[in-house]
Amino acid sequence: MLHPLIEQLHFTRNEWLRAFEGVTIEEAAREFGTMNTIGWMVGHLAWHEQLYWLQRAQGKMVSEAVLQCGSGQPRCTPPLDEMWQAWHAITAASEPYLDTITTDTLQEYLNIDGKPHLETIGTMLRRMTYHYWFHLGEGQAIRQLLGHTNLPSFVGNINAAPYRPE
Repeated sequence: MLHPLIEQLHFTRNEWLRAFEGVTIEEAAREFGTMNTIGWMVGHLAWHEQLYWLQRAQGKMVSEAVLQCGSGQPRCTPPLDEMWQAWHAITAASEPYLDTITTDTLQEYLNIDGKPHLETIGTMLRRMTYHYWFHLGEGQAIRQLLGHTNLPSFVGNINAAPYRPE
């Protein structure tokens, strides 16, 4: 059985997909002042997933395309279709590792360049999940600026990932 926090990450990923349903390639490239573009957000969360669950946890790289969307990189507007392709490949590749997570694992530290990472795997998992929600709000604001209506107005079917003790 999956750890409850992994179930929450899966739920959050599904909300991510739902939040950007129907966004076109052109819309995903639209810039509104200093706000991130939707294409960048998709690439950025793919980059973050890859950094944690593939590069740091397993020494693997699935997509170099998302590196341009990493924290601290120059502003960019990557193509949405390329970023979705990378996001799907990265999240699929991370599943075997995430499936092994236990309560004990969440209290461990990954070794980065021979030193323990500053955060536990559990804190990294929380950061990843909360990072999605941060950009979900930003994405919905952009969709409103694009004139989209009938947007998700509340968290979806939480009963797909209800609270349960560890």
